[in-house]
Amino acid sequence: MKTIGVLTSGGDAPGMNAAIRAVVRTAITLGMNVKGIRSGYSGLIHDDVIDLDARSVSDIISRGGTMLYTARSKSFMTEEGMMTAVETCKKHGIEGVVVIGGDGSFRGARDLSVRGIPCVGVPGTIDNDIASTEYTIGFDTAMNTAVEMIDKIRDTAQSHHRCSVIEVMGRHAGYIALQVGIATGATAILVPELTVDLESVVKKIIAVEKTGKKHFIIVVAEGVGGVDKIAAYIQEKTGIDSRATVLGHVQRGGNPTVRDRVRATQMGSAAVHLLYNGVGNRVVAYKKGEIVDFDIYEALNMTKSFDEGMLEVAHETAI
Repeated sequence: MKTIGVLTSGGDAPGMNAAIRAVVRTAITLGMNVKGIRSGYSGLIHDDVIDLDARSVSDIISRGGTMLYTARSKSFMTEEGMMTAVETCKKHGIEGVVVIGGDGSFRGARDLSVRGIPCVGVPGTIDNDIASTEYTIGFDTAMNTAVEMIDKIRDTAQSHHRCSVIEVMGRHAGYIALQVGIATGATAILVPELTVDLESVVKKIIAVEKTGKKHFIIVVAEGVGGVDKIAAYIQEKTGIDSRATVLGHVQRGGNPTVRDRVRATQMGSAAVHLLYNGVGNRVVAYKKGEIVDFDIYEALNMTKSFDEGMLEVAHETAI
């Protein structure tokens, strides 16, 4: 291939810029040209394509967000939209595309691949909910941000003998909540993968309070929802002043951690090498300490199990 494109799609995640940088510089090193496609698949429909060189991606490795912007495109989901995207690729001489995003972005990559534009997906989402990989770009930074915020909230919860019910991101997955809950010593962790039993949470708070503990942290994944109602329920049943806090999109921003920068660089480079060797319709992944890749159909059909053993560790140590 002489020219490849790179785009970011779906929710932004810290480390996406590091992946873009790796794609651009690896491709240039291999003698290829790179086109940046702005605002995800929408950029292919609206012909928002720019040239990228080594200097275009200078100093972005430390920045959160994505220099190429991101968006979700309903138009791309239509046959007309997909064919417009293909024509845009042909117009700019784009022979393959690196797609950085989540499962929805990978479905778009699959659709482009079957229409003659080979694509390779790179997993970028703070939720770490892509089944084909143990790790997604942005996960570590989001967790560290959430931990920092919860540590601050703990200071005031401790000062006022409160229970803080804190919602972290994770619409369909509780991976952020699980690890952040352990890292902050949460009394309880509520995730969408498992049935929520508020009565058990109340019983645990009461039991732990009898040992002398005066403040409590409850970490709730976004997909569970209702943190205000949960806080009100806990206060009603325990008599402990309880406050709800939604951390929200602060978890998407900020400078990526070392782990996110390194994994993003490895994955971006691996994606380019696949296209360089004429291989498309693949998804790059991190498995057992190595960067690997899967057929995109296989990747999209995989399932990811929730680590209930880790949740049990959290339960045993939160006393």
